[in-house]
Formats: sequence, C-alpha cells, structure tokens
Amino acid sequence: MSGWQSVFKTELDFRAEIVKDFLINKDISAVIVDKKDSSYRLGLYEVHVPAEDVLRAINLINNDIKFE
Repeated sequence: MSGWQSVFKTELDFRAEIVKDFLINKDISAVIVDKKDSSYRLGLYEVHVPAEDVLRAINLINNDIKFE
C-alpha cells in the first residue's frame, strides 16, 4: 500500500468501520488494515488513506467523529 498512510487506529473493528465509511462518504478513499495478531488478537485496526488526503482526513476525523 505504497502512498497510503494511517489516519486512525483503534482496537475495535466497528470504530474503524465507522471512520472508513465516514471518510468514503466525504469522497476520501479509505481502507482498513488489520494489524491484529491472529493468535492472541493483540494489536490495532488502522484506517489508511492516500497520502494526498491525510490532512483533510485527520481534520474531518478530529472535528466530526466523537466516540464516547
């Protein structure tokens, strides 16, 4: 995935899905990269976007998505 960068990390798969879908609805390509160990389920889910969309994606996530 050369040229793509992580903009969001979480231990919960559904949160990664919410962020990915939100970014796609804002016309930003996004994918989830599963970095969890298959045996112990340690690690994170990461949402990646193309490098040219990183700043816009981070701003949208920080301003529009709240997990409480």
